Amino acid sequence: MVKKKRTGSGSTGESSGEASGAPGHGSSQRAERGPQQHGGGRGWVPQQGGRGGGQYQGRGGHYQGRGGQGSHHPGGGPPEYQGRGGPGSHHSGGGPPDYQGRGGSGSHHPGGGPPEYQPRDYQGRGGPRPRGGMPQSYYGGPRGSGGRSVPSGSSRTVPELHQAPHVQYQAPMVSPTPSGAGSSSQPAAEVSSGQVQQQFQQLATRDQSSTSQAIQIAPPSSKSVRFPLRPGKGTYGDRCIVKANHFFAELPDKDLHQYDVSITPEVTSRGVNRAVMFELVTLYRYSHLGGRLPAYDGRKSLYTAGPLPFASRTFEITLQDEEDSLGGGQGTQRRERLFRVVIKFAARADLHHLAMFLAGRQADAPQEALQVLDIVLRELPTTRYSPVGRSFYSPNLGRRQQLGEGLESWRGFYQSIRPTQMGLSLNIDMSSTAFIEPLPVIDFVAQLLNRDISVRPLSDSDRVKIKKALRGVKVEVTHRGNMRRKYRISGLTSQATRELSFPVDDRGTVKTVVQYFLETYGFSIQHTTLPCLQVGNQQRPNYLPMEVCKIVEGQRYSKRLNEKQITALLKVTCQRPQERELDILRTVSHNAYHEDQYAQEFGIKIDERLASVEARVLPPPRLKYHDSGREKDVLPRVGQWNMMNKKMVNGGRVNNWACINFSRNVQDSAARGFCHELAIMCQISGMDFALEPVLPPLTARPEHVERALKARYQDAMNMLRPQGRELDLLIVILPDNNGSLYGDLKRICETDLGLVSQCCLTKHVFKMSKQYLANVALKINVKVGGRNTVLVDALTRRIPLVSDRPTIIFGADVTHPHPGEDSSPSIAAVSAITMKIGQKFYQVTMWLLLKTGLKSLSMLDWELLISFKRATGQKPQRIIFYRDGVSEGQFYQVLLYELDAIRKACASLEPNYQPPVTFVVVQKRHHTRLFANNHNDQRTVDRSGNILPGTVVDSKICHPTEFDFYLCSHAGIQGTSRPAHYHVLWDENKFTADELQTLTNNLCYTYARCTRSVSIVPPAYYAHLAAFRARFYMEPETSDSGSMASGAATSRGLPPGVRSARVAGNVAVRPLPALKENVKRVMFYC
Repeated sequence: MVKKKRTGSGSTGESSGEASGAPGHGSSQRAERGPQQHGGGRGWVPQQGGRGGGQYQGRGGHYQGRGGQGSHHPGGGPPEYQGRGGPGSHHSGGGPPDYQGRGGSGSHHPGGGPPEYQPRDYQGRGGPRPRGGMPQSYYGGPRGSGGRSVPSGSSRTVPELHQAPHVQYQAPMVSPTPSGAGSSSQPAAEVSSGQVQQQFQQLATRDQSSTSQAIQIAPPSSKSVRFPLRPGKGTYGDRCIVKANHFFAELPDKDLHQYDVSITPEVTSRGVNRAVMFELVTLYRYSHLGGRLPAYDGRKSLYTAGPLPFASRTFEITLQDEEDSLGGGQGTQRRERLFRVVIKFAARADLHHLAMFLAGRQADAPQEALQVLDIVLRELPTTRYSPVGRSFYSPNLGRRQQLGEGLESWRGFYQSIRPTQMGLSLNIDMSSTAFIEPLPVIDFVAQLLNRDISVRPLSDSDRVKIKKALRGVKVEVTHRGNMRRKYRISGLTSQATRELSFPVDDRGTVKTVVQYFLETYGFSIQHTTLPCLQVGNQQRPNYLPMEVCKIVEGQRYSKRLNEKQITALLKVTCQRPQERELDILRTVSHNAYHEDQYAQEFGIKIDERLASVEARVLPPPRLKYHDSGREKDVLPRVGQWNMMNKKMVNGGRVNNWACINFSRNVQDSAARGFCHELAIMCQISGMDFALEPVLPPLTARPEHVERALKARYQDAMNMLRPQGRELDLLIVILPDNNGSLYGDLKRICETDLGLVSQCCLTKHVFKMSKQYLANVALKINVKVGGRNTVLVDALTRRIPLVSDRPTIIFGADVTHPHPGEDSSPSIAAVSAITMKIGQKFYQVTMWLLLKTGLKSLSMLDWELLISFKRATGQKPQRIIFYRDGVSEGQFYQVLLYELDAIRKACASLEPNYQPPVTFVVVQKRHHTRLFANNHNDQRTVDRSGNILPGTVVDSKICHPTEFDFYLCSHAGIQGTSRPAHYHVLWDENKFTADELQTLTNNLCYTYARCTRSVSIVPPAYYAHLAAFRARFYMEPETSDSGSMASGAATSRGLPPGVRSARVAGNVAVRPLPALKENVKRVMFYC
């Protein structure tokens, strides 16, 4: 970062003739997880370029298929640039998945595009002959135009702003192994466009069993794919009005211009770039910029609401380095840095395409136009607050809250412009995240270690912890008065401060650090036994004693939080709906968009009222229980019910079980008593459960977990095997804080012994509440192959498009390593359930280790289809696929790859077997919140003040043309409920809005682990749990997410985008161990 000095000069460069063209249920405000990658197009085919040429066709013959660095050629340009896209720019740290550039289709149709997306008035305009033509190759050049053919009048002398071009395709869930990472092979997910086209052509068949269900021909590339249009809005359910945190944004009537910016010497800091540009605008706005107030993205692009008075110009800007004196003073000389800034015209956009998209006359959103508007509205907040992704934080936006170990929470807000049915809307939400406290380093280390560091020397583990926490942190020195130079920490010295010495002149004079600070600055170092901070590089290291350094304010903590810090952060972020709504309104009022000079410059107007949206409340489904219970079925009330007077519809059998106690606080008698009460509860709930274990409970030490498990299992099998029996269940009592014990236990039981286990925490053993025991009984039942409940409509075959023929419902999710754990792989899991096949219910989950590709995904689908056929005696005739963890920028890639995997799995099962597929993405990591229209009306809210479960919205704030909806299927517990967003990417089953919304809502009442409806469909939830279970097999430490010991806190905590699973350096990734067959057949992860 540099301080600004108001000097500079502008020199006119030559005008350029070129133009160049960015589960919890219920709960809580989400703590911001950090910047997400933003950019790139929604690539659909491996190595495919952007939608080349589409947006520049129909322009009177000019600028057809512009490729390269934006060079345009009159009359269409040379053949190598026609119709070619490109990998597209990639801007890291940009924000949420909502605006990762949607590359799109770029179908090449003469005269303005296909008729289904444009009215007759817009077809065939701009000249009699076709413009552009089909691309010569699917492989893109360096920059692509993006966009589809649009209506046009006369030709233009400069191109318009193009859409974000494609990024080169990578595996949709994990990036390829980089060069030097120990692999010389190509990424497994990469295939040629010809191979993809051939595969899709081979897979395109028609369902022979039904003339009404025609299978769509899967397209060979994204150039011909269109996500399903909305089949109409739903009508089922009780109508109501809700409020959404979307604020109408009036589309400006301005001619927007883009300019490329080059700053030399090049710096990586956006802050420095912004400081340079701010100084340039301050000095030259009225003299050289024609009075324009530009918006700058901090990197390479500048936007104006009208042309600048030049095509290319060079400026020189001088700034003061912030690492020098902040307060001046005698004897101090501020270092100055000279920057050369070149501003060069790139492209122009009149926002016509955005208006067409919002009106439903263009299929794909022009992402770059949206990005321009987003950048404009971010300009002012960026100068006031600390930007993190698409959020802004400040210690002045709310009370700071200490999180422990030197961290504190800052309040802030999320802001993003979105295209919706009501037009453009600004999505505003409250957010909190962790920052490093601006403490003296000595105090930070004391908090980090939770002890007085002057009492005893640091241990090796202490040093590792300090080094990990401080690496990359910026500090300022405090021993030089007003001279507050800033440095970034690169490490710690291996020696104590009193042992460090260094040469001070060319004659080889050596001084100790302690001596140097005393003689030079008159500063006496007190903590001489502590290591020094190391700044600079290894070749020329600089040593700074900890006690002369203070952490600079405003540094976000991007590493993994521990459980206590997560709990503290959630307490801060958790707000009741009414409080959150008021905070959002206060934020909008405080931001004063009507006074924002950047918004005024570009003509953007923001309404300060929450959007009122029509919604419907879907009724809950009736659930079936066993006829032997006093209550044979139940109608949930406000998303919940209980097991009182009910028995599981299919009770499992546990004849042989054992118990191991790893808690030192639980005596043998307490363990026996707890197990006996749990066995009774399982019987009451409808299971066939033996009251006594095959062996008395065993008490063992946690550090001997493997020896204890194997020994007890062998003892039990020595008793049972001669009788032809197996051990059905292991009950395990764990300490409340059990570290890696839980993960080790699950790995050994499920991959080594083939044993299903149920873990219980010590606090629940002592409390032994009936509610807790009932919930554990639900988990045990499905772990041993039972089923807790089923939809009554499934039994009576009244579920549209599901009950009429055998249907398999897939769920898929991917887990990613935590921040800073790049050596860990990403793991995909796929689960599958059937609604009802006679009296047989089947569920199975498989997973896949992701390293460089996803070629084995079709094998997972194949195994699930085989399992379905083996369990039911027939093949599924419909497939519904719910896919979790996909950002909008990944839609095309994920659909391409996973639909292809499904097709291959079906074809492998039987030639010409291609059942119709519906592919639905489930998104939870978004910022849309729904509030009751009247918080005081008890008929429209649940006990937590949230909207009622079953509330569905498919209008106004949803996509202008595509098939999507928001569904709040669960009752809130605390905080503000987050509705799930469902977006249909492929639909051969031709669902109506009511049919898919009702099916999705009803499925949320069938989650096996509790008697509550959940926030996302259970198949996707199960896949999430299974993927996190697999991570225990890879990592010894306890995860913050997934299925934990009963009663332990869980958090979904998944970053929504593609996280690399590549191996750091040459570290080998341990392969996933195989599950034992008897474990694989049941819901062991519940």
